[in-house]
Amino acid sequence: MIEIIPVLDLKNHIAVSGKSGQRNTYTPLQTIYSPNPNPFDIAGNLKINNAKRVYIADLDLIEKQGHNIDQIKNTNMILPVILDAGVKNYESFKFYLNFAYKIIIATETLESIEELDKIFKTFPSERIIISVDVKDGKLYSQNLNMNLKEFQEILKKYDPSEIILLDISRVGTGEGFNKELLEKFKDFKDQIIIGGGIQAKDLQKLEELGFKKALVGTALHKGEIKINPF
Repeated sequence: MIEIIPVLDLKNHIAVSGKSGQRNTYTPLQTIYSPNPNPFDIAGNLKINNAKRVYIADLDLIEKQGHNIDQIKNTNMILPVILDAGVKNYESFKFYLNFAYKIIIATETLESIEELDKIFKTFPSERIIISVDVKDGKLYSQNLNMNLKEFQEILKKYDPSEIILLDISRVGTGEGFNKELLEKFKDFKDQIIIGGGIQAKDLQKLEELGFKKALVGTALHKGEIKINPF
């Protein structure tokens, strides 16, 4: 059975939704799990429906336009949060550990491999998730001058317990998972949490391919995918 990890994107203190990472176009989230976009209310109902944890991206922090730390900390009290807060370096990773049970280091915002090295040498691996962000088939990063194959060598070196493989181009589109991308990362399938455009019909295929975890946003909030689908 694939673990369904619900996705919440936060902006201006509420949950929002959009497509393909075009964050300036995101609108308040409409979800079957709450009559309003309050992340605390949504998380409470996700827990009632057997969610074990929730992925939260703080879009304001990532875009350097404020933060939603209070909402994240409150949510983490009822449902463990995997947090993407735009970690850049060792210091920011250390700070965000106070607010969530696992912190994401995303290629989009990571300053350097040297900072990644410091994090892995200091903190327990069970608190760390690396997110391999992909856009238009390429590694998406503001600072790393690397391709996907080169970054795979970094993953082999640090051997994180979980790796998010996020196709930003497919977020919110319902286009299904990127088969070509998954094939490139098949050697990491025990660690991979796949995300980006996941549909209900994809779950059985992902399981057949040996993948065990998926981030699901749009299809979950519309009721097309249940947290325990089988």
